[in-house]
Amino acid sequence: MGDDDHMLRPWPILKSDQIGDFKVFSLNAIQKKSPRTGMNTVYYVLNTVDWVNTIAITPNQELVMVEQFRHATNTLELELPGGMMDKLEQDPVMAACRELREETGYEGENSREIGSCFANPAILTNRVHTVLVENCIAKYPLQWDQGEDINIRLIPLSEIYDLILEGKIQHSLMITALFYYKLLTDIKK
Repeated sequence: MGDDDHMLRPWPILKSDQIGDFKVFSLNAIQKKSPRTGMNTVYYVLNTVDWVNTIAITPNQELVMVEQFRHATNTLELELPGGMMDKLEQDPVMAACRELREETGYEGENSREIGSCFANPAILTNRVHTVLVENCIAKYPLQWDQGEDINIRLIPLSEIYDLILEGKIQHSLMITALFYYKLLTDIKK
């Protein structure tokens, strides 16, 4: 450690005001005090529920993926099935299996969480959970929300990392989830 290192401490919250509620997130203005300088600063924080991403693998070693239009970037994105946990859902594994079933009609076995991280701790309060589901097969009718329009894609696992390097999978949270899977499978070797 360098000579300039100092003891980092949490910043005390002096005041927190909700300044907007926008269905999928609320926005808070939080006044905090720097323990180092004593200065007060306002930070803006987006509060939202946790999200789930599902790594669903078929018996043929294919990854069940969805292709959908993303409004913020105006792009078609190749992604893992997943989404926001319902406000009353506490179990990321159950939420991921629900999202998988609703978006793709697939169901599998040996479902388990293989990773969890903050989406962006600078401005977001939530976590993103990665759930692995094995031996997935199509069993159910699709149950898309009115705002969803999805193509289901089965991608051989052997092609996934090339698709990331080629820029065909661009969503950072999908890449993070696939990295968790890579870590898990590399450890087993």
